[in-house]
Amino acid sequence: MLMAIIGMYLILNIGPLSSILGADGKRLIYLIVFFSTAVLPVSLLPLFYQFGVIKSFQMESSRERVVPVMMTAFFYFLGYLLLKRLGVTGLIAGFMQATVIATIGAGLVSYYWKISMHTIGIGGLAAAIYAMSIHYSVDLSWILALIFLVAGLVGSARLYLGAHKPSQVYAGFLWGFLIVLGALI
Repeated sequence: MLMAIIGMYLILNIGPLSSILGADGKRLIYLIVFFSTAVLPVSLLPLFYQFGVIKSFQMESSRERVVPVMMTAFFYFLGYLLLKRLGVTGLIAGFMQATVIATIGAGLVSYYWKISMHTIGIGGLAAAIYAMSIHYSVDLSWILALIFLVAGLVGSARLYLGAHKPSQVYAGFLWGFLIVLGALI
């Protein structure tokens, strides 16, 4: 849930955007992204639990994830629309658009198979940093190496907890990476 806001922070503070956009503009973007990608989706979980849409907050079965993930995609889309309405374009809008696409795809896949949402998020973040390094011609290899390290830790944790099989972890990372990279390159 926090990968989108972390990605937006990095996008807004690395490369040319760090000096172009003022503090108030950045703050507004952070608020929109944080509320649409974290606060609103998480706020619905107790309601989904109360009405039996999910059996637990871990959402252990793949089908149990479909409605929450699609609602999350809806909120991501609202955030994207609000940013576009404010005139936000380029890498920022592309990143939000890619998160919407990746989340919708994850919701559709979840109907049949339990893909790792955690590794989708970290894969998308890695792709955003890689795309920034290409787009702005800056060396971001140190951040990329750190993100890959965190991705390995996240994937390992999901496997250690028995939440996923290796194929679900790898597929999640590749899904997030390729969707975001495809949208931003």
